[in-house]
Amino acid sequence: MTTSTRKLAAIAIGGNSLITDNAHPDISHQWEAVQETCKHLVSMIEHGWDIVVTHGNGPQVGFILRRAELAAPEVHTVPLDIIGADTQGSIGYMLQQSLENEFRRRGIHKAAVSIVTQTLVDSSDAAFNHPSKPIGGYLSEEQAKMFRKEGWTVVEDSGRGLRRVVASPLPKEVIELDAINTLIAQDFVVICVGGGGIPVVRDEESYLHGTYAVIDKDRATALLAQGIQADLLLISTGVEQVALNFNKPDQRWLDHITLEEARAYMEEGHFAKGSMLPKIESVIAFLENGGEQALITNPENISRALAGETGTWIKRA
Repeated sequence: MTTSTRKLAAIAIGGNSLITDNAHPDISHQWEAVQETCKHLVSMIEHGWDIVVTHGNGPQVGFILRRAELAAPEVHTVPLDIIGADTQGSIGYMLQQSLENEFRRRGIHKAAVSIVTQTLVDSSDAAFNHPSKPIGGYLSEEQAKMFRKEGWTVVEDSGRGLRRVVASPLPKEVIELDAINTLIAQDFVVICVGGGGIPVVRDEESYLHGTYAVIDKDRATALLAQGIQADLLLISTGVEQVALNFNKPDQRWLDHITLEEARAYMEEGHFAKGSMLPKIESVIAFLENGGEQALITNPENISRALAGETGTWIKRA
């Protein structure tokens, strides 16, 4: 763990949390959401934490894909790994600027920096044989036929319509980890592993290449948290606490649970795939690999959760 008196947290911010109103997904409203989130992050710093920030990018990737489709008659298409890099730059810029403005507003002498981050995956990961992660918007039958001809996998998405899906392999290594640790040691707030990192594989000669996949942001953040020896993995999401029997008459909010209890609840099927399940899986991976504690809550309740008033705390024992 960290050797200084301050504590280090790896914080994962959901891409959907940057779009708080689906009727207003434009950039100006994303700025408002980022600025609000950064107020809560800086409050955490004021209370004695050092932080490393990751973020989702699902909606933003979808927007870029749609623009590329509309512009296809005029300009070249954009590979998925380049789209990931684009979103790391744009969202990282928004977080970086908003953090530094908040530092200035509060008289905090600190700086934020964004790193375009690659995440290594195994080219033989079984996920490549079973693409399952929805990407982009919903498609008509005609559009689906066109994309299938181009090599995409198109499936029915939970009864809501046809969508393209790509592989979501497990993250194995954060390529820029040494640089991230160096910047942490120099007292920077580091923004990295955006969207789970740009998925890359190594060829026979160990050279890196981008691959057509997406990486779960929470799983990649758990891997990062291990690599930076974080004292806390904080997953910021759309709910204040984790619940058992979510949205059912017997719903029960969870305040404090152990690693063993988290495993048991997961095996009982309490957490939805594509929603809370990957967050719980990520927490379990972090705790099983040396982490001490994790917290799941929404951005506006981070301070209250750190004070023990809300959120769901998961500890190794």
